[in-house]
Amino acid sequence: MPSLIGAIFDMDGVIVHSNPVHEKTIKEFCKKYNRDVSDSFLREKIFGRTNKEWIPELFGKITDTSLAAYAQEKEAMFRDRFDPGKSVIEGIETFLKKLKERSIPCVLATSAPGENADYILDALNLRPYFSSILDSSDVEKGKPEPEVYLKAATSLDLPPSRCLVFEDSLAGVEAGLRAGANVIGITSTHTPAELGTCLRTYADFDEIDIDELIELINTVHRE
Repeated sequence: MPSLIGAIFDMDGVIVHSNPVHEKTIKEFCKKYNRDVSDSFLREKIFGRTNKEWIPELFGKITDTSLAAYAQEKEAMFRDRFDPGKSVIEGIETFLKKLKERSIPCVLATSAPGENADYILDALNLRPYFSSILDSSDVEKGKPEPEVYLKAATSLDLPPSRCLVFEDSLAGVEAGLRAGANVIGITSTHTPAELGTCLRTYADFDEIDIDELIELINTVHRE
């Protein structure tokens, strides 16, 4: 059976181990505005979600102008502190090369703003591996809503059931599953047990055998 599949990648926690810097930046940002956030709030309410969804959780009802200003400030703080070259998830470029060799198209689907995606992809020279890039501006509803992954599958001209989604966050995993995709967990943010609803979990891309994944998806699809 032909292995006609596509690959969809989250960015933070999947391509780069950026969540520790995001966490530090958010805590500094919140401290500046006298807002307290717990580690559980970060993991369950912020990681994997868009700024327009989690910032109102901190400040309550605010104007669109204020929300945009807060988001721009927080993301500028993040980019000032984050060095993509020092935080790459092991094996990602080699894995992307293997997908390209097998003519498996790839899409980036991130909850981050486009400026962050541009900054990270260009710093790592990974942009050529992706046929399209979806960021927070491309969706009305962020993860765990499945919108971004449904749009990513459409951009690949494939049904979600023929797509591999690589995720690290709980919200992202839920979004991928709700889209009907095959979700592969990267355990940079959560444990394998916490990502137990994923088809498979891996610590990084060096652990993944792409041919085994292709066969697994073909088997699931036959059933």
